[in-house]
This record gives sequence, structure tokens and C-alpha cells, in this order.
Amino acid sequence: MYTNKQIWSVSYPILLSLLAQNVINVTDTAFLGRVGEVALGGSAMGGLFYICVFTIAFGFSTGSQIVIARRNGEGRYADVGPVMMQGVMFLLVMALLLFGFTKAFGSNIMRMLVSSESIFDATMEFLDWRTYGFFFSFVNVMFRALYIGITRTKVLTINAIVMAIVNVILDYAMIFGHFGFPEMGIKGAAIASVIAEANRFRSFDPQLLMRILSISCFTMLQYFLSMATWFVFFIAVERLGQRELAIANIVRSIYIVMLIPVNALATTTNSLVSNAIGAGGIQHVMPLINKIARFSFFIMLALVIVTAIFPQAMLSIYTNEAALITESVPSVYVICCAMLIASVANVVFNGISGTGNTQAALLLETITILIYGSYIIFIGMWLKAPIEWCFTIEIVYYTLLF
Repeated sequence: MYTNKQIWSVSYPILLSLLAQNVINVTDTAFLGRVGEVALGGSAMGGLFYICVFTIAFGFSTGSQIVIARRNGEGRYADVGPVMMQGVMFLLVMALLLFGFTKAFGSNIMRMLVSSESIFDATMEFLDWRTYGFFFSFVNVMFRALYIGITRTKVLTINAIVMAIVNVILDYAMIFGHFGFPEMGIKGAAIASVIAEANRFRSFDPQLLMRILSISCFTMLQYFLSMATWFVFFIAVERLGQRELAIANIVRSIYIVMLIPVNALATTTNSLVSNAIGAGGIQHVMPLINKIARFSFFIMLALVIVTAIFPQAMLSIYTNEAALITESVPSVYVICCAMLIASVANVVFNGISGTGNTQAALLLETITILIYGSYIIFIGMWLKAPIEWCFTIEIVYYTLLF
């Protein structure tokens, strides 16, 4: 049975790496919030499109991580490297195909989904450069899967810190036109993110690849569907207006930052459960999940209390417009409620994936997402409810998932 110290020793480097990675999201949103609502909305829609495509690769890497962790737990260390190499080759081919697909059809897809002409133009300006990140990020997730699978997570921290520092400097230089760079606005944010991802970049066996895909295909679809619901959410919000879209992008950024410790512990759960099963410790799986879930809840409780007491201070990072801050506060309170449920739901859900039963995880996610999509279409597109009511979907989602 893993001790709290062992759980934390695996979790905290993942937490720090996620924190550093999310500096990209925060700085993009914070800098573009000072450019204008159109730039903020365009980066939201373009960023979500990018992430929807990226989650396909992330889902594959999660399936690979489960296989790597199982081999690590079984002591079959020589079998870890081939899984890694097959994954890298597969994802490079996938990056090329999805890059071509986005260049060919991305504009047509966004034209159908975005109603505002100015938001559409800003979205495409962002995507024109952001999609080059596929080639770097798709390979990066395999390195992430390797180090988490073998529970050597400290290397991820240094990796992500370098990426975050590069992004902050280049965002400042390219968005506002400093250090000799031209003022690029939203295009500068996209280019800075691609370069930051590149700073992380460091014998084909079809049978092995098929074994990996037998697990990964379900996580690929699961992660894609999960992110696609966020896309549906923003499509609904975009129809409410530019101000609502700006609020949603800012609150989503806060939401993602609050999720960092939960995601770190959920990823740890996935890896340790798979390692425990590989080592023959099936009886330790449920106590392990319960222990990590409690740990996650109390960390999130502390974060929620701080955020609920100082919402304006959090929001002022992203914008200096007083009215926008005031209108965003109710949505922050809603997200705080959702996070308490998410802190347990995400850990338990990743425990299921860690057992290798990714089909069950996909089924649970699909049922939840169908209800999620129906709810947001009804409340956002049909009722056109205020933005804070739209965010109640997160409470519904995590309650159903749990």
C-alpha cells in the first residue's frame, strides 16, 4: 500500500509541471484581456479547437501510460521503451494528418460554429499559427506518459518551467510589440505558445501498436468527447454575446488553474493503480483511491475558500475593466461549488482508467456527456440564460460523473 509520502512524491512534480504549463493559458488570457474582448473571444474559440484535436493525442498517451505503468509494476522494464517508441511514431503521423485536416477544413468548421464575424476572423488568425504546435505537443505527451508511468515525475517540472518562462517572455514581446518584435496581438499569443512547446521537444512494431491502441482507442475518444463538450459550451456562450464569451474565457482560465492539484492527483491515481495491479496488489486499489480522493478534497476545499473570499483579486489578473470583473464574480462562485465535487470525481474516475478498463470509463463519460450537451443546449442556446447559470453545467457534470 502506498503511503501519503509516496503519493505526494509522485504527485507534486506533476502538480508543478501542470502549474507551469498553465502559465501559458493564464498569460495568453491575461495579456489578450488587455487587447480587447474580440481577441479574448478569438483565443478562446481557437484555443478550444486546438485542444479538442490535441486531446486525441493525449488520450492515446494516457492509454500508453497505463501500459507503461503496468509493465513497470510487473518489473518488465525492457518492455517500456518499445511502447514509448511506437507511441512517438504513431503520434507524429497523426500530427501530420490532423495538421493537414485543420488547414484544409478548420475555416469551414469554425464558420459553421461561430456567429460573430469579428470573433471568426480573430479565431482563424489564432489558429493559423497555433496548429504548428501539433508536431511538438503530440510527441511531448508521450514523454509525459513515460515519466508518469515509471513514477519518475520530477523531470516534468523542469521541462514545464522552461516552457512557461519562454511563453511569458514571448507573449509579452509578440502581443504588445516589445524587444524589437512587431505588435502581433492574438497572432503573437499563438506563435509564442508554439515556440514554448518546441522548447519541450527532445523499428516499427504493428502488433505492439495494436495492443496499445486496444486500450488507448477508448481513452482517445473519451478525452475528445470530454473536450468537445467544452466546445459546445463556448459555442452556446458565443451566441449570448462578446461580453459573455470574454467572461467565460476568464472564468475558464481560473477553473483550469484550480483543477491543477486535482488533475495531478488524478494522474497519480491512474499510474499508481496500474502499478499496483501490475505488482499483484489488487487488494490495495480501493484503499489507495479513497486515500487520494480525501487528499484531493481537502486541498480543493482550501483553494475554494481562498477563491470565494478574494474573487476580484483573481479576476484582476486577467482584466483591469471593473465592470467585467464584477460581472464575472457570480460565475466564479458557481465554479467553486463544482470544484469540490470534481476533486473526488476526477480521482475516482481516473482510478477506473488505471485498472485498464478504459471501455467502462468511456461508457461512463459518454452517458455524462450526453446529459451535459443536452443541458447546455437547453440552458444556453434555448433559454439564453445568464453566463453564471450556464456554468452550473459543471456542477451537473461532476455530480453525474461521480
